[in-house]
Amino acid sequence: MHKLSLTYFDIAGGRAEPARLAMQIGNISFKDIRFPFAQFAQVRKNTPLSQVPVLTIDGRQVTQCNSINRFVGKLAGLYPEDNVQALLCDEIMDALEDVTNLLRPTFNLQGEAMQSARKALSEGPITQYLTWLQTQLQQNGGTYFADNRLSIADLKVFVWIRTLNSGFLDHIPTTLVESVAPKLNEHMQRKEQTQDLIP
Repeated sequence: MHKLSLTYFDIAGGRAEPARLAMQIGNISFKDIRFPFAQFAQVRKNTPLSQVPVLTIDGRQVTQCNSINRFVGKLAGLYPEDNVQALLCDEIMDALEDVTNLLRPTFNLQGEAMQSARKALSEGPITQYLTWLQTQLQQNGGTYFADNRLSIADLKVFVWIRTLNSGFLDHIPTTLVESVAPKLNEHMQRKEQTQDLIP
């Protein structure tokens, strides 16, 4: 069995959370290394590409969250074996990275500049991605995003929707998901009720 550790910010969400959840669901032993934002400048000096999350496998560091998600998803039995279903799983995860990358620059803004930027994102790309995700969910049966069972894609969507609803992102309305893609809230609530899933 691999010796695993996952390094990321000490928050309930973000890019490492789907992998954390997958390892918890799959009863995979790992060291959960969390650090406060104030320590990031120091932590990044010892990471590939100066970023997190980082999965350390038997002493070797690996970066890129969706690569980590696929690896951990396979270990936990949460990644499709069928190539088409794996493609659908990857499509969801990569789309969420696209929209997350649109949000990243806004963290460096303040006041009206942040408010204006996030309002534009909420009314434009975030609404577009939410609508698209809801369509994908419905096309795949309405319960899961791929393979007719829980996958790492469901966990990634769960984390993103929970974050949008939480109020953590200033100037992103906490009612946005419910107003434009209520089926995604239903999906999130089903995952919250899964006993193996840590909310």
